[in-house]
Amino acid sequence: MTEILITISLVGLLAGFILSMPIAGPISILITSNALKGKMRYCTLATIGASFADFIYVFIAVFGLTKLYTIYKPVIPYVLVVGAVFLIYLGIKIIKTKIDLEHIEEKSHINEKIKNQRGGFITGFLLNFLNPTLFIGWLTSSFFIISMVSSLGLNTGGLDDMIDQNVQQINHIDGNNTINTSKNSTYFRFDSAYSQAKKELNREKNAKLPSYTPVLISICYALFLSLGSIIWFYYLSYFLVKYRKKINVNVINRIIRTLGVLLCFFGIFLGYTAVKLLLQ
Repeated sequence: MTEILITISLVGLLAGFILSMPIAGPISILITSNALKGKMRYCTLATIGASFADFIYVFIAVFGLTKLYTIYKPVIPYVLVVGAVFLIYLGIKIIKTKIDLEHIEEKSHINEKIKNQRGGFITGFLLNFLNPTLFIGWLTSSFFIISMVSSLGLNTGGLDDMIDQNVQQINHIDGNNTINTSKNSTYFRFDSAYSQAKKELNREKNAKLPSYTPVLISICYALFLSLGSIIWFYYLSYFLVKYRKKINVNVINRIIRTLGVLLCFFGIFLGYTAVKLLLQ
């Protein structure tokens, strides 16, 4: 059991860290724009809030609570509409921002004490929670990551089989290949005679594990994936806050406005997706 938990923890930590690196997502835009304003505390709270939402989605995805998906699916278009409005609101707010580096320390000190205790966490949480497509995204990425780790012969406690079943069930619920893994999974597999034999041995060991094991390893994977995400965004925020004064203030303002526009486009895309789902 200890070997399984260490494996799952390390895999989750690396997955959360690496998969958070692309800076094109809404939460990355929120963190970057606020870090350029010098709001380190806000960025940290927003990161924790977003990671809390990730934890919920990842746990549901890997543990296989597909019954929740059947209940949640009809509501997804309406959640997307709310998410779209929220993203556009944040985008407009960011676009209107104008940085004054000479007085930013005074302003941010006051703002952080008054607003950031609650606002950062709630904004980060809502930004990810109001984007139900993250569920499919985390399920797909977890399928490839855990399949790859399992094909290397490492013991995942049966998590690879659990996620594979979840993928099949989601595709069955949707009536099509929402998650198409048949073509891509071969690129992530390193099966050999040795790894196949080890996988069979692992399955025999896993059959003797306690009944609560699936819940435990699902929580462990989701928790450390969220922690990996927090670590990445913390150091990204720290780097941007530390070196922002070396960038011309006009350049910073242009970058922030561009990020705000991108966030608005994300909102428009979510709204478009919601309308498509409502018309189907």
